[in-house]
Parts: sequence; structure tokens; C-alpha cells
Amino acid sequence: MATPNRGAARLLGGALVAASLAACAPSAADPRPEPAPSSSAEQPASSTKRAAAAPTEPVALATDRLRQSPGVVAAGDQAPYNYGPTLLAEGGGLRMWWCSQLSHAQPPGDDLLHAQSPSPDGPFGAPDGSPATPVLSGNPGSFDGVHTCDPSVLHVGDTYYLYYTGAAGDHAHGNAIGVATSPDGVSWTRAAGGAPIVSPSYDTPRDNNTYGAGQPAALYLDGWFYLMFTDTTGKAAGWNGAGQFVLRSKDPTFASGVQSLGLKGFFPVADTRATRTRSVVDAFSADWMWIAALDAFAIAHETEHGTSITFWNREFSRNPHPQVHIPGPWREGPGLVRTASGHAPVSAEDPCGRIALDVVRATTDGGTGAPSDLAHFGLDLVGAPGCRTGASARVLDGYAVPSPENTVDLVVGGEVVRVERRSVADRLAAKVLDRRPEGVDELPVAARVPAGAKAVRAPDGRVGLLAEDEELWLVPPEVVELNSSEVTPVSQSKWDSYADGGDLRR
Repeated sequence: MATPNRGAARLLGGALVAASLAACAPSAADPRPEPAPSSSAEQPASSTKRAAAAPTEPVALATDRLRQSPGVVAAGDQAPYNYGPTLLAEGGGLRMWWCSQLSHAQPPGDDLLHAQSPSPDGPFGAPDGSPATPVLSGNPGSFDGVHTCDPSVLHVGDTYYLYYTGAAGDHAHGNAIGVATSPDGVSWTRAAGGAPIVSPSYDTPRDNNTYGAGQPAALYLDGWFYLMFTDTTGKAAGWNGAGQFVLRSKDPTFASGVQSLGLKGFFPVADTRATRTRSVVDAFSADWMWIAALDAFAIAHETEHGTSITFWNREFSRNPHPQVHIPGPWREGPGLVRTASGHAPVSAEDPCGRIALDVVRATTDGGTGAPSDLAHFGLDLVGAPGCRTGASARVLDGYAVPSPENTVDLVVGGEVVRVERRSVADRLAAKVLDRRPEGVDELPVAARVPAGAKAVRAPDGRVGLLAEDEELWLVPPEVVELNSSEVTPVSQSKWDSYADGGDLRR
């Protein structure tokens, strides 16, 4: 959060959050009233489609497999507090970045740490055996000169993006949001010239909460970077400054093409300081992710129930499901276990119907008045509509399912590649399901790859199988043998002459 005062006086931690719990538990079916737009010019962006004839009653979701780590999963070395985590599931494990305070860091203030673990139950640690690796500290003379906190990390393409709260010192309205980039998630370079990308809007300055703008949570969906954040000066913030506002842009630095979420949907704004006319949840320090199996956003925020999950449909026009709650002690906001794009991980067991909700959150204050220890809590949503919602192309991407032609259908980019041999599908797919889910029949067949299909090798060593329509599909070299295909070396010009089917390597 990078609040100006550390310890017991942290503005959005400890006492203020505890006093604000009643305002942090909105009904998913009855979100709090919102003020009228500040301008009659606020209109939905043309790229946002409103839901047609959507049902008005939220559909309840069942839960099971309630879980909790046996103890602390991460902590900074000699750090008085640890909180505000963000987690990515990638590479077969988990990576976590969080806010801490390094006793030896200069200038003294909030710092960001990074560690890895094979599971959310930890322990998280650095490659050198230490509890964590420091990755970002204050940049003297800049807006984030003393405090860097509240990380939210995405991995899009070849670049990691870190959105964080920064403050130059302990002063009113000192917080703003910055962004940094990295090739590996460890070595970070400040982007946007080191300037903040979101600052307080000052729509409604509040004497009782001078925090400003911060606590970013980012996700990437359909080419858009979505940014949810706190701004205690926003027009639609609660009496205590609570509220979460949403911006989106196709520019990860939000320097151009910015849209703001208002009462009628997303609409273009001149810059990121446009009037904050709508809050999506009454909360501080929230996190979120996109759940393809629900075709919905899920916002995690703390209430008297533990971590509450509020659902919004794609257009933010209704709450398609009532809140669910992950119980247990908490002291500070949650970090959801998400994919590199900020989406819900897809269940290998039941990709259409089961959704894992796992959070890491600060739970105790260690007697310092500030949050300290990070622990894991979670549960599963079950019986989700999944592939019955028309989302099968997204949910099942990379999975293989039985085919009506006594073959196996590999779902790739909203289409299916019909593979004759099960052994080939086993190698190419994340998993081969035993049953064919609803919705797959609606996907077009992009190609058929029979056993013994011709294989070619490019001068650079890449290997591809030629489907029945002569489209070239890149595959791992071992797939050629599994498919009983004979490989023919070809020139670069011959390789380039084939129609590009797609890349089946993973």
C-alpha cells in the first residue's frame, strides 16, 4: 500500500481497515448505490457490448475442498511486516512478489520481494536459499522515492509488467501508481520515464483518509490491460475512502487509449486522472482475476467473512453469482493465485466445472501493529457452467477430448485439430479428457492429422506435420515418431511455401 506512516499508524492497514469492515461487504446481488456521472458525455465505449437479455438472478456456486496452509508460507529476512502479495502460476510452480521492509535498504521504506514455491503452501524462497530476493526499492528524487509496495505482476508476451504503489515520503496524498518492466520478473526497469501512470483524481479530497491512489491489481484480457485500484479521493469512493476503480488500455503504461469504467460501461477518457464515477466493490487492497469458465471477473477483498469474492460479468452490468467466502484469519488484503495473464488457472481434473480459488494474505501483526506473516487459504468452486456458457474455446484451449470420428480433438485457438493417434494427443495436449464436454461440437475443425502424415524439417531444425489440407503444423520432434511419420528435410523456400496451420508445441 505504501501508506505514509508505517506500523500501527498505517492509513489503510490496522485500525482504519478494522473500523471499515461494515463498508467492505457489499451484496453481490445488490451493489452499493453509485453517484450520477459527473458529465452527461459519459457513454459506453463502442468496443464494449452490453449483455442482451441477461438473467437478473445471480446463480449460486457450490464450494468444496476448503484448505489452509499449516503455517507461514513466506516472510522477509528480518522484515517487520510482509503483505500485499501477487502470485503467478507458471513453470510448474508459483512465483510471488510482495511488500516488505528491508532493515538494510536505503532509503528506509517499503520494498518489494520475490520468491518461488512449488505450491501455495510454501515455503517460498529464493534460489540462494534465503527467504526472498529484493527486487525493487525506493528511487530517491522520484514519486516513489521512499515507498514501493502493493505489487501486481503480469507476464504478457516476453515481458513482465509490475504495477505498484509508490510514495516519495510521509505526506498527505503521497501515493500514486507506477509500472516497471522486466525480462525475467526479477530485474526491473521503471517504465513511463519513472513517472506515475495513475495519480489521485482529487474529485473529493477527504480529511479522514489522505492515502491517495494505489493498491493496483492488473489483468490482461482480449488485448486490454485492465487496472483496478484504490483512490481515496475518487468521487465514488466511500465515506472512508474505500472503493475500487477500473481503467483499461491496450497500452500497458496507460499513456494512450485509456477507457474508464462508469455507470454505463467503459468510455474513453483523456487520461488516467478522469473523474472516478464508479466503484466496483467497497474495499481496500483488493485483487482480481478473469475466470473463463464463468465468463466473469472475480474480485477478492477482505470482509468479516475472511476473503470475499465478488463476481462481475464482462460488461460490469450485473453480478452473475452471489459472493463466496474463503474463511480464516486475515490482517491485510489478499493475492490470488493467477496465470501469467491474471486469469484463473484451469483445472486439469475438470476444466469446465471446477475452479480453484487460492489466496495468500497477511494474517498477524506480530505485536508491531502492522501485518507480518503471509499464509495460504483456499477452496474450489464446483458445478460451474463452464463449457455450457459458450466459453469452451477459451476454457479448453490446449486440452484434447474424444472425437466423434474415433479420433482425438485437440482444442487450439478456438478450433480443433483432429488427431488420429491417442499417443500424439497425449504429447500435444495439457491433458486428454475422458469425456467430450458440451460446446466442443460448436468449434470448427481446423485440420485433420492422420497417422503417418508427411513430416518436414526446416533448415533451422523445426519440424512440422502436414495435415490433409497441406497446412503445416509445428510439433515437437518426438511427435513425428509417435505418429509414424517419415521426416523429409526441405529448403527454407519450400518450408515457407506451406500454408501456416499453427504451433502445437508447448
